[in-house]
Amino acid sequence: MNANAKLARTAGLLYLIVVAAGIFSLAYVPAHTVVPGDAAATWAKIASSETLFRLGIVASCVCYVAFLLLPLALHRLLSPVNRNAAALMVAFVAVSVPLSFANLSHKFEVLSLLSGADYLRAFGAEQLQAQAMLSLDAYNKGILVSKIFWGLWLLPFGYLVFKSGILPRILGVLLMAGCFGYLIDFLGRALFADYPEMAIARFVVLPATVGEIGTCLWLLIMGARESKRIAASV
Repeated sequence: MNANAKLARTAGLLYLIVVAAGIFSLAYVPAHTVVPGDAAATWAKIASSETLFRLGIVASCVCYVAFLLLPLALHRLLSPVNRNAAALMVAFVAVSVPLSFANLSHKFEVLSLLSGADYLRAFGAEQLQAQAMLSLDAYNKGILVSKIFWGLWLLPFGYLVFKSGILPRILGVLLMAGCFGYLIDFLGRALFADYPEMAIARFVVLPATVGEIGTCLWLLIMGARESKRIAASV
């Protein structure tokens, strides 16, 4: 296995960690701990599944660390194609990760409210439940802001994949389309209160999902195709 193939599989493994940890923390855990619009039920679910809630926080941390390392591996692999685009890809992720880590403070707020500390006796049960729901809502809004950069990094990444020839070009197209999907999703949720009920909300991020999972699996299983342009600089 040449150095290029090893680097591709390293990137694929990091991408798999990002995808798996992200699905667990952003989809699985909320599905089992949050009841939309019902503060009391959400409080009860988190209280009865506190370990799962905490595992979701840990999974987020693992996801963000892997996400920080991923573009560094991809930069080594793809920078011969276009160094400016590769640097921009890293920069967008470098902005995203601190925002995502800081946003986790809202989940720790929920755990503080659940702790039963003496100072919380000043609040009634309904107040604590409402505050926990507000913290979760703030967390979701923070995720929405992070989506800007989750989208932006896909544009240079998709361009590099498309131009490099080491992966199927269709993946590059999907990644670039995914950038605009994330940005549309952000603008829709920021500008229109009824956006979640709109038809576009159900499929706008689909290109990003297919493109990222497809790229992850291709890098991990197939590695990278030979590219004269890249091989000359490796």
